[in-house]
Amino acid sequence: MINTLHIKNIGIIDDVTINFNEGFNVLTGETGAGKTLIIGSFQILSGGRFSKEMIRTGEKNSFVEASFYLPNFNFEDDMVVVSREININGKNICKINGRLVTVSELKSFMSNIIDIHGQNENQSILDVSTHISLIDDYAGSNMKEIKEKYKVLYEEYQKVRAELNSNYGDEREKQRKLDLLNYQVKEIEEANLKEGEEENLETKRKMMMASEKINSNIQEAETQINNNIIDSMNIAIKALGKIEEFNEEYLKVGQRLKDAYYEIQEVGRDIESFSEDVYYDEKEQYEIEERLDLINSLKRKYGNNILEILKYKEETQKEIFEIENLDSYILDLKNQLNKIEKEMLDLSKQMHEIRMKCSEILSSKINRELKDLEMKNAKFSVKIIFSEDMNFTINGLDKVEFEISTNIGEEAKSLIKIASGGEMSRIMLAIKNVLAEVDKIPVIIFDEIDTGISGVAANCTGEKMKQISKNHQVLCVTHLASIAAKGDYNYYVSKEVIEEKTKTKIKLLNEEEVLREIARISSGTITDISINHAKELRKMGLKEIA
Repeated sequence: MINTLHIKNIGIIDDVTINFNEGFNVLTGETGAGKTLIIGSFQILSGGRFSKEMIRTGEKNSFVEASFYLPNFNFEDDMVVVSREININGKNICKINGRLVTVSELKSFMSNIIDIHGQNENQSILDVSTHISLIDDYAGSNMKEIKEKYKVLYEEYQKVRAELNSNYGDEREKQRKLDLLNYQVKEIEEANLKEGEEENLETKRKMMMASEKINSNIQEAETQINNNIIDSMNIAIKALGKIEEFNEEYLKVGQRLKDAYYEIQEVGRDIESFSEDVYYDEKEQYEIEERLDLINSLKRKYGNNILEILKYKEETQKEIFEIENLDSYILDLKNQLNKIEKEMLDLSKQMHEIRMKCSEILSSKINRELKDLEMKNAKFSVKIIFSEDMNFTINGLDKVEFEISTNIGEEAKSLIKIASGGEMSRIMLAIKNVLAEVDKIPVIIFDEIDTGISGVAANCTGEKMKQISKNHQVLCVTHLASIAAKGDYNYYVSKEVIEEKTKTKIKLLNEEEVLREIARISSGTITDISINHAKELRKMGLKEIA
C-alpha cells in the first residue's frame, strides 16, 4: 500500500505531502483545486508521459516521491521508496530505493504496484497478455499445480528444441565446426599439460632469476657457520671440558653445547646442499619462459587454469563425438522432443478444460456486476482459442482474450475497442471486483470513473469500489456524495492564493468534516437539510462497510 505521497512543483501544487491509509481512500474537493494533479502525479511516478508545461510556473523541476509498504515483494523491511524528478530541460532522474533506474524500468516496476482507472487511462487489464494469467489465478490451486508441471516440461522442451536447432544440419557448417573443434583438441593435447605444472614452472623461474642473490646469501651463511660459529663452539666445548670435574653444571652445559655443535654442523651441511639446487641456465630459462607463454596462451582461449583447459578438452571431445554421430544424436533428441510434446499436449488440454469452465463462471459473475452498474444489456465473455498447430507457449496452447458486447445485437469485441470512457470505467470496475482476490496489484486508483452516472448505478459503483478495498488499497477521486459516504478515509482538496500564487492544500477530514463535505457535494450548500441527508448517506455507507 501507499504510505506517503510527496509532490513538489506540479501545476498549482507547491509542496504537498499526503499520508494514505489501508482500505477506501476518497478524495473530493473544489473544481480545479488539484485532484487531477494528484492522480497525474501517480501517473508520472508510474513512468507515464510528462509535459514540461506541468512544471509549476517559475520552477526548474518537478518532483514526485512515494513510500510503499509491500510485504509480498521481497524488499528489506517490506518498504520501498520510489521517486521521479523531471527538469525543465526534459532530463529525468528516477529511483527505486535510492537506486537509479530508467523510465522504462520504473514503468515496468510500478505496473505491478499501481493500477490507475480513469476516463482516458489505459488500465493493466486492457493488456491482452495478462488475461490468461488472470483466468489461471482465478482457477486456483488445481490450475497452479498443472502449470508447475507444464513449466518444467516447457523448459526442457525449449532446451531440446534449441539443441536441435544447433545440430549443424548443413554439411559445410558441420565440417567447419569439426575442423575447429579438432584443432582445439589437438592444440591442447600437443601441449601435454600436467596438473600443477604451471606452479612448478613459476617457482623454477623465480629461483633462476634470483639465483645470483640466493647463491651469495647461501655462501655467506655457510661461511659464517663453518669459519666462525663451528670453530668458536669447538673452542668453547674444550674449555668447559677442562673444568667439568669441578662442577656438575659445567658438565651439563658442556653437553648441551656439544648437542648444539652437532646440530649446527647438520644445519651447515643442509645449507651447503642448497647451493646444489640453485643454478642459472640461460637455455633452461628460455624454455621455461616459452612453456609459460604457451600455457598462458591456452588459458586465454580455454580456461583460467590447467584444470579448466583439460576440462574444456573433455567437453570438446564429447561435442566432436556428438557431431560425428549426429544422425543418431538427432534421432534421440527428436524422440525426446516427441515424448515431451505428448506430455505437454495432455497438460495443455487439461488447462484448456479448466479455463473453459472457469471462463463461464467468471463471465457470469462479471455480467451480474455489470447489471448492478446499470449496464443490463452488456455481455462479458472470455474468448479462448486452442492452438491445433502445437505452437506451445509458457501457458500451453491457449490464447485468451476478454471481450464484451455493450448493446443487444452487437457482436463481442475486444475490451480495447470499447469507445465510451464511462462504459469502460464500469466494465473495469466489474472485472476488478470479481478478480479482486486474485489480482496481485496492491494499489488501485479510480479517477472520476463515476462521471455520467447517478442514482442506483452510482451507489453500486461505490459499493463495488468498497468491496475491492477489502483486498486492495483503493484511492478514488469522486464528485458523488453516495461514493464519498463510503470512504474509510476522506481527503479534501482545496486551493488558496498566497502572495499572488495559487497553492493546493490537502486535508484528512474528521467525521464532522466528512459530513459537511458530503452535504456540500450532494446539494452545493451546507444546510441543516443537506447535513441530515449526509448523515443518512454516511449511515448507509458505514452499514454497508460493516
